[in-house]
Amino acid sequence: MRSLIILCLLSITCFKPMEAQSDVVKKRDSINKIYVGTYTRKEGHVDGKAEGIYLLNQDPQTGNLEFVCTAAQLINPSFVKVGKMGKYVYAVSELGPKDGDSGVVHSFEIQEDGSLKNIGKLGTGGFAPCHIALDRSGKYAFVSNYMGGIVMVYKIGSDGSLGKSQELKLENSDSAHAHSVKISGDNRYAYIADLGNDKIWIYRFNIMTGQLEPHKEKSIELEKGAGPRHISFAKNGSFLYSINELNSTVSAFSVKSDGSLNHLQNISALPETYRQGNSAADIHIHPSGKFLYTSNRGHNSIAIFQINSETGKLTHVDYIPVAGKTPRNFAISPYGKYLYAASQDTGNITTYKINEETGKLKPQEPVFQIKTPVCLEFVK
Repeated sequence: MRSLIILCLLSITCFKPMEAQSDVVKKRDSINKIYVGTYTRKEGHVDGKAEGIYLLNQDPQTGNLEFVCTAAQLINPSFVKVGKMGKYVYAVSELGPKDGDSGVVHSFEIQEDGSLKNIGKLGTGGFAPCHIALDRSGKYAFVSNYMGGIVMVYKIGSDGSLGKSQELKLENSDSAHAHSVKISGDNRYAYIADLGNDKIWIYRFNIMTGQLEPHKEKSIELEKGAGPRHISFAKNGSFLYSINELNSTVSAFSVKSDGSLNHLQNISALPETYRQGNSAADIHIHPSGKFLYTSNRGHNSIAIFQINSETGKLTHVDYIPVAGKTPRNFAISPYGKYLYAASQDTGNITTYKINEETGKLKPQEPVFQIKTPVCLEFVK
């Protein structure tokens, strides 16, 4: 009995208890939930036709998707993020100056049937909020506003609600387009992709106060006209990668012990023979840490790169077309078996089986039809 009590106490105090092999297998076999962010109305860059946030089921064995319901109705939930414990969902309403004082971020509690109960909303301090990130503890949320150069930091309450912690205005805010925030693996540094100023801003993150504090390096500048959009870290945290929207490249950096960045490489996200218009969109690294994927709007493809684990540099593997137009965000399923690409302008999601040895993608049938999908978020 005493040993059983000790074992229970250890499992309570561990950050992430070890799982029995049978539990891991059950998780691999269980149905996964995906929340889909969408556009609900016509904007300058999109003809939104959706109703709000959709809920899908994913079969982890076949990769097939199944529509469940409209989980929440709201305007332009173009980015959604599931909270750390899988109990809450956060979503922006991508609103402009004609809609009110600012954009909005919503908090939802996930119900037993997967529907979302709204538990609060707050202004984002700027317009066209386009990205939500969480710190590694899951206690803070960061919302990037494309218009206004403002990043908002929110404290996440025990009930999932948000409370304002900080309003950060980037330098050169008139030209800034804050597109995303990424927190380092040790939770000490924040990196802000500023598409308008071709910079990645570097901040120290104080988890005790919930504040972003200026880093001595301030920022690293990318090529003029690059347009950094989203950021991913290598599995070991030693390298950082930026997908650059405007010149369709990936920039690779090594991460120093003090959080500053050293530029390693720029590599095209397009085939050499492609000469038409394109804007790069999303970036994700496979759970194995071996492969990096990006999406292309215009070329309408997923680009695949292999990561050199020692140098951090990338090499091209393949380009695979999507069965649609304007693939914006995409998602890799838990355990890395499938990749799903959401095509905004043709209203569909392409499913790919991932070859975990080569990183290559094999399209699966059928192509899943859904209105104006732009963001895919698994509940993990």
